[in-house]
Amino acid sequence: MFIAMNRFRVVPGFEEAFETIWRERKRHLAEMPGYLEFHMLKGAKADDHTLYASHTVWATKDDFTAWTKSEQFRAAHANAGNNRGKVEYLSGPHFEGFDVIIHEGKDGQDHPVAA
Repeated sequence: MFIAMNRFRVVPGFEEAFETIWRERKRHLAEMPGYLEFHMLKGAKADDHTLYASHTVWATKDDFTAWTKSEQFRAAHANAGNNRGKVEYLSGPHFEGFDVIIHEGKDGQDHPVAA
């Protein structure tokens, strides 16, 4: 398994616009082989930003890489430039990718992960 995350630091007052953009966008993730799930996470507020993280889970890192090179990826990100001015960020998204080395299911048991 592979988890891909982007962290966003949204300037105070732009949280609602940021969340609306993500709720309304067509993500196209489910069209991709190896896609498992997506979460948009809202974190702590600081004086100068609210932290958000997008979180996708993939069967393999290769599946994620294929997504980043796909037509679906381009379609999902096609309108990103149109959102300038609607949301202000402290900086651009910060990507982090993780290979899953331990996976415990809701049954409390460890499940195999790809090496």
